[in-house]
Amino acid sequence: MKNERKTNLILNMDQDQLGDFFPLLQKGVTVEAHVGCSLELLLTHQWQIPAEYAAQRITTIFLNSRPIDSLATAIINEDAVIALSGAMPGLVGATMRRGGYYAAMREGITHHATNGNVVDRNATVRVKLFNLLLPELGPGFLQRGIIIPAGELSRFFNGKSEHFWQGCRSALLDNFPILPHLLSREDLFPDQSTVRLSVNFPNS
Repeated sequence: MKNERKTNLILNMDQDQLGDFFPLLQKGVTVEAHVGCSLELLLTHQWQIPAEYAAQRITTIFLNSRPIDSLATAIINEDAVIALSGAMPGLVGATMRRGGYYAAMREGITHHATNGNVVDRNATVRVKLFNLLLPELGPGFLQRGIIIPAGELSRFFNGKSEHFWQGCRSALLDNFPILPHLLSREDLFPDQSTVRLSVNFPNS
């Protein structure tokens, strides 16, 4: 990614178009982060998520496909995959819940702290959001900016309806205004490039 050309795209969208971005957030988006720190610092300091919200609302967290119990001891490396979820139903949800009564049942797959080969630097991580966290945390991640391959973004835009484009109030491509519906052109973004996409919603 370091040697790829990066395009900057800023969208201003109507609030009711937020749900169109949920599939991207569920699949996982790449975001810039300072790694080598704890997950607690990443969430509360870098991403400005209130500590009380992180403790009470984000009940289930996976780091590199392993559930975690401690935000303070989980260390984030470059290219880490972080999945955040609110409470999930049933026994599986109770078992995966951070610090829950049934956490001992998943001891074999639980993520444990490690300080080996941890590099303190600016890099990227991948974030996935689920259920109630999509409308609550999604706008913040989109506004700060996500990094997405140009081909993936083109496919995302190509599948959008006229209603979506009507809800896009303005677009800036590398600081130049562009008619929103032109973003669906397959030849708009250079091959093998990446796009830093920022999406602003009113009152978010």
